[in-house]
Amino acid sequence: MNTTLKEGINWVGYIDWTVRDFHGYKTESGSTYNAYLVQDEKTAVIDAVKAPYVDKYLERIKALVPLDKISYVVCNHAEPDHSGGLPGIMAACSQAELVCNAKCKTALEKHYNTTGWKWHIVADGDSISLGKRTLVFIDTPMVHWPESMFTYLPEEKLLFSMDAFGQHYASAFRFDDEEPLDVILQEAKTYYANIVMLYGRPIAQTMERAAELQIEMIAPSHGVIWRSHIKEVFEAYQKWVVCKPEPKVVVLYGSMWGATEEMARTILEGAQECDVEARLYDVDSTHMTRIVTDILDCAAVAVGSSTLNNTILPSVAGVMCYIRGLRPTQKKGFAFGSYGWSKAGGANEVGRMMEEMKIEIIQEPIRAQYKSTPEQLKVCRDAGRELGRIAESYK
Repeated sequence: MNTTLKEGINWVGYIDWTVRDFHGYKTESGSTYNAYLVQDEKTAVIDAVKAPYVDKYLERIKALVPLDKISYVVCNHAEPDHSGGLPGIMAACSQAELVCNAKCKTALEKHYNTTGWKWHIVADGDSISLGKRTLVFIDTPMVHWPESMFTYLPEEKLLFSMDAFGQHYASAFRFDDEEPLDVILQEAKTYYANIVMLYGRPIAQTMERAAELQIEMIAPSHGVIWRSHIKEVFEAYQKWVVCKPEPKVVVLYGSMWGATEEMARTILEGAQECDVEARLYDVDSTHMTRIVTDILDCAAVAVGSSTLNNTILPSVAGVMCYIRGLRPTQKKGFAFGSYGWSKAGGANEVGRMMEEMKIEIIQEPIRAQYKSTPEQLKVCRDAGRELGRIAESYK
């Protein structure tokens, strides 16, 4: 495995092949916790790994340099998947200073016993000379925590981008040109949609700053390192930060006895009469990670739920709560669903949640008691066709 980014700069992280959950995000492809060693007149480690893997992390570092020769350990982000190994490395590296910004120091002190740590607090634009190379620190608040920052090596045109441009993707290879581009871009999209979609505005501002830098390589904290396809991932992010609609319709539903499913399939058939991509998801058989990835860039969405105890199905409620927290923008759609002897609480509650999410509602919820009549199915088909026309306008 090639771990060398540039001469004297190496990957020293950990590949987590078996992780399958990241607080609700289904990481079917595993992940990596990337950390980097920069050797110069002074030596710096950029970031740590998750706590259970600190021994492997230290082994990688020791294979390249004695631990007492580490001058700096940089923490770009205090979340435990990156900072969990800090107590281990700070204990092992007696000469090292922990480099971070003031907000990060506060967060780390709440996570760990930092007694005895040597701190080197930096502000936006500050730098540290390692000798021939310089570490420059760029605050990136809310990308995706308040204390997040980038570290930049101007002499190498190398950006350590923390969670930006990352992917939850385990691989025996470290670089973007060693994996299929369509695969890693899809993983980057899934990561963006499920982790940082709601921070589109600060990410857009950060990208504007990054565009001012000379960049030949981007080394994120998860997934592969970008060295050959920087243009492609930048262009993708420019679309994702604004949830730029594609000609795509998403229909998702939860159904008890098949009536709401029949409505969903009829809506989908209507959308398919237009020249657009149309996808159907049963929330009980498809994880919300996959659903949200398609929601990111769809133009139109319909959400359906049967009524249970006068309200929405719990499985639909869970997905809607997850989507609402990520705040997708530029969507149009409507709610639908069946009900029995009670009021149509499922469809009505979905409609209310969609309004809260600022989805532009194109019609009142479509409701059917027990089972749709032919007339109600025609309404569903017509509504699906209208979603298709909306999506088609983005071709």
